[in-house]
Amino acid sequence: MKKNRLFSLLLAAALCAGLLTPLAAATPSVDGMHIDGKAAILVDTADGEILYEQNAHEKMYPASITKVMTALLTIEAIDEGRFTLEQEITASNTVNDRMISGASTQNIKAGEIMPLKDVLACALIPSANEACNILAETIGGGIEGFVEMMNAKAKELGCEGTNFTNPHGLHDDNHYTTAYDIYLICNEAMKYPLFRELVTSMDYTVPATNMSGERHFWDTNALITSWRVQGYTYEYATGIKTGYTPEAGYCLASAATKGDRSLIAVVLGCTRVEGTTGSEGHTYFSESKRLLQWGFSNFSRQTVMDATKPLLSVPVTLSEQADKVVAEPNGTISATLPNDAVIDDFEKDVESYYETLTAPVEKGMVLGKVTLRYEGKEYGTLDLVAVDSVARSELLYNLDRIEKFFSQTWVKAALLALILLILFLIVRFLVFGGRRRRSRGYGSRGGRGYSGRRRR
Repeated sequence: MKKNRLFSLLLAAALCAGLLTPLAAATPSVDGMHIDGKAAILVDTADGEILYEQNAHEKMYPASITKVMTALLTIEAIDEGRFTLEQEITASNTVNDRMISGASTQNIKAGEIMPLKDVLACALIPSANEACNILAETIGGGIEGFVEMMNAKAKELGCEGTNFTNPHGLHDDNHYTTAYDIYLICNEAMKYPLFRELVTSMDYTVPATNMSGERHFWDTNALITSWRVQGYTYEYATGIKTGYTPEAGYCLASAATKGDRSLIAVVLGCTRVEGTTGSEGHTYFSESKRLLQWGFSNFSRQTVMDATKPLLSVPVTLSEQADKVVAEPNGTISATLPNDAVIDDFEKDVESYYETLTAPVEKGMVLGKVTLRYEGKEYGTLDLVAVDSVARSELLYNLDRIEKFFSQTWVKAALLALILLILFLIVRFLVFGGRRRRSRGYGSRGGRGYSGRRRR
């Protein structure tokens, strides 16, 4: 019996605690996702909204994903007009410096000549390391100078955890980055049509050169093509770049577009499933595909603020039409949110620019602003504009002008002086005016009483 009573008391206490605990507001996040890798990130490119992150700011080795930065600098130089895609490039005697056995290559030899676009394709699609040396020497005047450009560009993009020592990504302890920084670099590179063209190409053909026959190669990204491994292609995939070294593990920066939404995923430090062969066990492909699918399935682009609801009311004077004017947001704020996000949980920080307004008020006049936040994160700011015009009453306006005129200090002083003057004149008249009348009356009677004549 005592045990039952004790259990009942504990159960009742637990229920009370549950009732007293406030319900947590819905948050714009989705729980339950985990990536089988050391680090990962998933970002909606429309607004840079991070949908998922896992050790996203931890130091990692990028391996051949490095080549995205090399391609970005090359394409920028072409875009600026310093080079052309058709420009013939000659590989120098140092083309294969610091290459290691087993590293991916297209066997470009010193003295070989090919167009700049073909060199770029060799670097991005089959991940040829020597092609990156050629690009570095062409664009930066040398590998060291190009590496300085890489690090400067990384800082420009906001990368705070990145340091490059080479243009290809072969291992160096001081060559590192983060999943978040890779997203920043990939997001910038994907803005260029040439980059998108190359990273979505399943295959590519380089015509015969002065030192080689025709080269035909396939993309290393199994989300794009099943040429190398089967079973991972993703119909919405739009790139981007694979990477592998023993130190970095298996890595993939990927992108996908579905409808009007585009996502970038980065998965780093994956391992091959133990005991698998052939096309099985490539977790960096399966995890990247799963992460992209999860992002499209669980998140959507939602309007979190628009002009459907007035948010501000300001008193208006000098109008018979209305005594206040309301303001609504000018435009919309959209965000990528979980499908079950509760929009009403967002905080609306409203700021009014006026305590009162004097008519007339024009429709569309900016009366304040509203900032949308959720748990400290700002989602955007919109002007608050007047919904309707408010006309001025001429009678009230003129009365107000009269009132304001007479409320001026100098006018009050002049009126006071005038009043005092009038009072003074009245008093003076009453005092001195009456005395003069009495004085004139006494002299007249005396004259008649003593005329100086005698009566006979």
